Amino acid sequence: MNEYRWFDRNQPQTLQYGVIMLYVNAIFLLIFGIIGISFAYLLVGIALVVCQIAGALGIANERKWGYVLGVASAFALLAYTFYIIFVLVDTGYVLNLIFDIAVVCLLLHPQSRDYRRIWFK
Repeated sequence: MNEYRWFDRNQPQTLQYGVIMLYVNAIFLLIFGIIGISFAYLLVGIALVVCQIAGALGIANERKWGYVLGVASAFALLAYTFYIIFVLVDTGYVLNLIFDIAVVCLLLHPQSRDYRRIWFK
């Protein structure tokens, strides 16, 4: 029987929503963010998609590396969105910025950090 799971209902709500948001961000980045951009941004986008899915999967399976990868990829996507908005001056990504900030806040919430400290391997 497969021991891996995509989502853990026994985790606190902040981690559950963080995992869901990592998956959703990865899917939206895959569908809308990678299409029609240059090759350098394509590599960054693909790396972010892979890291967010791997991080969410690691968090769902209560692994410390998953939490670290999820937080790092959430910050990387936040920095990438800041770059698009303020350097490339594309204000169409303001809603993405709000969701990226929400993911970082959910993963760094004290309830999420306490659960990670106690239960993650």
